[in-house]
Amino acid sequence: MTQILDKRDRADLFRLRLSQAMADSRTTQSALARAIGVDRSTVSQLLKQKTARLPNAQVVGECARVLGVSADWLLGLTDRPELAADLMASALTFTEAPRALVDEQIFDWHREAAGYKIRHVPASLPDMLKTRDMLEWEYSPHLGKTTAQAIGASEDRLTWMRSAGSDYEIAVPLHELHTMAEGCGYYEGLPVDLRRAQLTRLLELHEQLYPTLRLHAFDARKLYSAPVTIFGPKLAVIYLGRNYLAFRDRERVQAITQHFDGLVREAELSSRDMPKLLEELVNSIGNN
Repeated sequence: MTQILDKRDRADLFRLRLSQAMADSRTTQSALARAIGVDRSTVSQLLKQKTARLPNAQVVGECARVLGVSADWLLGLTDRPELAADLMASALTFTEAPRALVDEQIFDWHREAAGYKIRHVPASLPDMLKTRDMLEWEYSPHLGKTTAQAIGASEDRLTWMRSAGSDYEIAVPLHELHTMAEGCGYYEGLPVDLRRAQLTRLLELHEQLYPTLRLHAFDARKLYSAPVTIFGPKLAVIYLGRNYLAFRDRERVQAITQHFDGLVREAELSSRDMPKLLEELVNSIGNN
């Protein structure tokens, strides 16, 4: 609940914050008066300890503009002195997402979140759990002759990510696993032996790393999710294809975390049920 300040308390807070902003920006009373178009005596009055009068909106706004703070902060309506535009710039970034395995930006985010729980909804299957043959099949159409080089450069990063002390909780659409096993849709043309090896790899890693690694399968017909990764409590990233949309403000990170937790809560298969499904899918490929 927001605390309601009386007129005197708000005026005292305005005086203190105006004085702080002037000191931080090394702005004198005379300089501020010239910049906002008032007499020096007006600024002096605003800074007097015994005054209980708030200035008009024009003066508050001009003081905020000149000193590079928000008017809401000067008036005690927020504890963040930054301007709204600066808050948005720091809270939301829009960066390029190259078609690569573990690009430098993603790796930096993983290193930043080392030790925190990482929640992930992949665009297909999680790259960090794919076989080398699977990666080559998937990335060769884009990377061409540099595919092997790119995979080699990423293998150390993938190994680091799996051993960085972070718990990984991954939610995959159930249909993604079935289309992989059947070799249809996105996976059309993927050879039978590669499909079997990939699903076997998922099963092996889940058994080796559980509970540090937990896989869940959700029904996208009931709940949809864009590809998203939540790096601990401070960063959530939505993958758009050519770009990442990264949020650092607490409210949005919490909202995206709640979205992910909803996927897990409503999952068709929990992490404890995944081994049975993966075994069934591996066996079904053998019967194709």
